[in-house]
Amino acid sequence: MPHRTPPSATELRAVRMSAPIERWTDIEARAGDSAEAKSLRRFEMVAYTGTAMELAGWDAPVVIDLAGLAIRGTARPILKDHSPSMIVGHTESVGVEAGRLRVAGLVSGSGRVAGEIVESSKNGFPWQASVGAKATRVEFVKKGQSASANGRMFEGPVHVVRASTLSEISFVALGADDDTSARVAAIAPASGGDDNEDTMSTVNDDTTDSHAIADPIAAMRTQAAAEVKRLAALRTICAGHSDIEAKAIVEGWSTEKAELAVLRAARPVAGPFINSGRPSPTAKVLEAAACLSAGVSEKRLLRDFGEQTLDAAHSMRAIGLKDLAANCARLEGKDIPHVFGDGTATIQAAFTTLSLPTILEGTMQRTMLEAYEAVPLVAFDVCRVGSVKDFREVSRVRLLGAGRWERVAQDGELQNGKVSEQTFKNQAETRGLMITLTRQDIINDDLGAFLDLPRQVGMDGAATIDDEFFRLLLSNPSSFFSVGNSNFLSGADTAFGVDSLSLARATFQKIKIGPGSEAKDQKPINIRPTRLLVPVEVETDAQILLGSSQIQLDGSSAKTKLPVDNPHRGKYGLSVAPHLSDTFYTGNSAKAWYLFADPKLVAAFEIVFLNGKQQPTIERTPTPANTLGVSWAAYIDFGVREQDPRGAIKVKGEA
Repeated sequence: MPHRTPPSATELRAVRMSAPIERWTDIEARAGDSAEAKSLRRFEMVAYTGTAMELAGWDAPVVIDLAGLAIRGTARPILKDHSPSMIVGHTESVGVEAGRLRVAGLVSGSGRVAGEIVESSKNGFPWQASVGAKATRVEFVKKGQSASANGRMFEGPVHVVRASTLSEISFVALGADDDTSARVAAIAPASGGDDNEDTMSTVNDDTTDSHAIADPIAAMRTQAAAEVKRLAALRTICAGHSDIEAKAIVEGWSTEKAELAVLRAARPVAGPFINSGRPSPTAKVLEAAACLSAGVSEKRLLRDFGEQTLDAAHSMRAIGLKDLAANCARLEGKDIPHVFGDGTATIQAAFTTLSLPTILEGTMQRTMLEAYEAVPLVAFDVCRVGSVKDFREVSRVRLLGAGRWERVAQDGELQNGKVSEQTFKNQAETRGLMITLTRQDIINDDLGAFLDLPRQVGMDGAATIDDEFFRLLLSNPSSFFSVGNSNFLSGADTAFGVDSLSLARATFQKIKIGPGSEAKDQKPINIRPTRLLVPVEVETDAQILLGSSQIQLDGSSAKTKLPVDNPHRGKYGLSVAPHLSDTFYTGNSAKAWYLFADPKLVAAFEIVFLNGKQQPTIERTPTPANTLGVSWAAYIDFGVREQDPRGAIKVKGEA
């Protein structure tokens, strides 16, 4: 007989079998029982009758093969409504008898919940039992074939759960196995009586009041009137459920039992099930769940999905790739097995959907952006950020004035000025890579591991921007930093310190308006530097210098005057870059440092992004023909070029 391959531990699905409590009894004192145990109550139930059951979400009836049900120990917790915090007691015996699952237990809980169970049972409430298990192997019997389970034959189509493990038992208000009758025994008297007698529905002839049968005709009339009332009540309760009404009349049901039967019929089946019993999640809920699983911040998800969707996704926040693929297939009406098995059918179906790639695309985009935004970009500290509309090289024009403004004569005539221009170039280019979800990724079922890839892509995307900037900066293109441009200092006295920083600041402010040799070009630009860029080797000295309120010079220096205010405190933003001294980059130095003007005023360097989009993008792309999977392209369009040499100064830090 064909069967499904046993799933891994991550695939185990819940199976719950609901049935009425069969009997309550007083506990009898036994040898070895404690004093407390003698006052407790036991119960018995048939938890599952071994029959085939019609279940929501299944395309055929389901049978739990009790021969394959693993029962690990007889003492299992008894809870209320499957809540670990609502303890009722524990089981004393769990076993299979004549194709049925029988359970006997002891109400040993000492809290409010246990008391509620006991007291309500005294009042006749027909508690149900819900037995939870894990299905590990499911056999599908096709139409025209048959299979044996629980001592009987079942005709296909039917699903037979051949291997499962019992996990827990709970008291619930409503069950689903109507094949097992429910009865609750009254508490037996302290002395005498038979514990096995159903004292709720029988009468002890020895204690019958002789006056109760003195007038048999009156008794018949009373009984007939009671039956008429019962039938009228049953018709009212069972309105719209003629099958239940007929069964209730023939079998003499009480109105309470009929009401419970109607409630069961009006709700989804709560018998053995593999699915969670909740409505199928929407694509948005699945995407939010995948983002939660990937560790995307809830603040971002709340903004993107809203509170209602995020709340629904929380119960699925540990979703794996297998469950995600299966849910996407079901979302689009694909016919897939209920157990993942080797994954072939589920994966093939999922790869043909629009939901899976769309959900993963959104999840990867958010994962990548969070990683991208978490990387501190030094280039953004010192470069102007601009936008271009295409990939063609663009010209950035700096208008050059005609000199100083002249005094206006009494007649109000203004002198004509001449305007020339200086041009700087820039161009955006595309940088990116491919990401592919393969069949192997889904079988490995590690969504977190797969999403590590876009997370790394996001970090690499940010690093690429800094990488391009520092390649350009350290290469000193076209002698950008030079004595001719008045933006380069060298010598032994330029090692980073108080005096060298003062010298660099003064030099910066003296840079001429330029370019050109005319008188108007020789005026100082008088732009103050706002950003200090240093290698990691100079970071500590820079932090101390910029953060100190006073400077204490060496006692041997003639300059020593205490106290001395620090003229550089709070005047510069500090950026530290390991790139400056890393041997990977040509032109690296552990001693050279830089001052930059505010790039909004005078930009020494510029980064441009296509259409102003500063974040990388992930989008679906065709998968190679020899690859079983789904592919996406991650890319970003940007360029970086040198611009105005008046916007920065380089200090060599050594001779």
